[in-house]
Amino acid sequence: MSPPWSRPLEIDRLADGGANVDFEVPLAQLEPLRTQRPELAGHTEGRLHFTRDRGWPVAELALRGEARLNCQRCLQPLHVRLEAESRVALVASEADATRVPEDLEPMLAPGGRTTVGALITEELLLALPIVALHAAPEECPARAADTAAPRHRPFAGLGDLLKRSE
Repeated sequence: MSPPWSRPLEIDRLADGGANVDFEVPLAQLEPLRTQRPELAGHTEGRLHFTRDRGWPVAELALRGEARLNCQRCLQPLHVRLEAESRVALVASEADATRVPEDLEPMLAPGGRTTVGALITEELLLALPIVALHAAPEECPARAADTAAPRHRPFAGLGDLLKRSE
């Protein structure tokens, strides 16, 4: 049995009814995220509110959660807070996307259907850091070691040598 967040939603029916859809999704189960970040763990939860805006079906998304990634410097776990809000116009074709008002982001919903997973994946791809790194040196063993060790600067005296040869 498929999880509720992966079942297709009928956009027009939800938008006409002003429906709310609450969700809680394990990040590792979102296929597009898992293929790009195999180490990804954590969860997100939130609400989708469907409505109409100037005739377009719109999904208003609010999500929060926490992702666990691996720091690219020390390869240790790194926790990232996730919070995002967006409004997207759900369009049936790419031709429709060109007609969406500029204050709405178009998102393809072929046949007037999409899933909660598809809607939140787009937002999570924007919310997750491109390169996961600990922010503070004391949190990252590799960065702490870098700051403690003296730097070897092989060309530090090169400027002085060049001045003397003139």
